[in-house]
Amino acid sequence: MSIFATGNPLDKLTKVVPVFMAINNAYAPYAAAAMHSLTQKCDKNRYYKVIILHDGLSWVNRIRLRSLVTRNVAIQFRKISHSLYLKAVIKYCAREKGAGDFFSSAVYYYRFFIPRLFPMYEKGVYIDSDTVLLGDIGELFDIELSEDEVLAAMVDPKVTVIQEFRDYVDNAVGVPHDEYVNSGVMLMDFRKMRKMHYLSEMVDLIEKYNADLVAPDQDYLNVILRGRIKHLDSCWNTEPSENLPKGTKLVHFNLFNKPWHYTDVPCENLFWNAARGTGFYGDLKRQQAAFDEKKQDEDHKKVEALIKKAARLSKLKKPIFDK
Repeated sequence: MSIFATGNPLDKLTKVVPVFMAINNAYAPYAAAAMHSLTQKCDKNRYYKVIILHDGLSWVNRIRLRSLVTRNVAIQFRKISHSLYLKAVIKYCAREKGAGDFFSSAVYYYRFFIPRLFPMYEKGVYIDSDTVLLGDIGELFDIELSEDEVLAAMVDPKVTVIQEFRDYVDNAVGVPHDEYVNSGVMLMDFRKMRKMHYLSEMVDLIEKYNADLVAPDQDYLNVILRGRIKHLDSCWNTEPSENLPKGTKLVHFNLFNKPWHYTDVPCENLFWNAARGTGFYGDLKRQQAAFDEKKQDEDHKKVEALIKKAARLSKLKKPIFDK
């Protein structure tokens, strides 16, 4: 091709695969590892755009994340501005909460602003920043949803193995635990979510109940979309383990035993291999070294408090939502 040729060589690639993450400055290093793993495993004949939703990323973090761009993987930053919906979410997150509230930041809700903010896309993939790709995320994007299915996600593995969480979901949330999905990895049909005004319905529930929940954004998702969620194969949201199942495509360091905090945790090598290709590797190693016994003890107490909260709420006489 002539060096004087105009036009973007990506124009000849297949349809863009939009991949969204929602982070703040603290989570930028983990998002970088996730993005680097994505670039290593993606189809070189497709075009991917990683769209970072944030509440005010520093320029340093933006530059570091932007350095991960490749020939067929682009990055875009979108700060979530104050709207009536966001104000309602921020107010809800700021309410007085009990111990063990992992999900007290409005950033957790940004994923549900995506359909409204990106009308140019009909569907897209959302992944949490504490994930590592072992397969092509484009394969998740290509999964077909039926006419009645609004999104695809995996049944939450923590709920299936921890009795307190299982009882909480069955009794307090009012969704059968074998239907309750994890919102950390999702294929979302934006067109259907816009049509049903999902964001508006979620905020209506927030304002109606002001509910004390264990995993609020995830709980609202399961209540609103019950019966309209396709269950993903576990290969797309696999818990870390010493022996990963054959065919695992995504590992999710969900809730406990983060490799940037602890040593000798399952699948830590996958995370560090992904992090090594970013500008955050040294920061992450220093973070791990600084996570001393006191911080580890505090972390364990937060986990225990979360489980106790689930047990307490599971004893309610009726589900929190009467939807």
